[in-house]
Amino acid sequence: MEIDGIISALVIGIVIGVLGRLVVPGRQHIGILWTILVGIAAALIGSALASALGVADTKGVDWVEWLIQIALAAVGVAALDRAKLNR
Repeated sequence: MEIDGIISALVIGIVIGVLGRLVVPGRQHIGILWTILVGIAAALIGSALASALGVADTKGVDWVEWLIQIALAAVGVAALDRAKLNR
């Protein structure tokens, strides 16, 4: 992976993670690094899921892919927050 691919993955992970965190109501007890990691994972899994559903490459902005990624990030943030609270 080249440096521009790594940088774009980090930027997309930050955006997806923050948007996913905003969707979850209440205060989350996880740090920004966990939010970024959840966002990166959600972006990768969401892209694969959107490709499998056939909605990854559309004309213009891929809104469905973004919604899938944000929903996965919200689920990931909520699950990680719940796991941290149970400790």
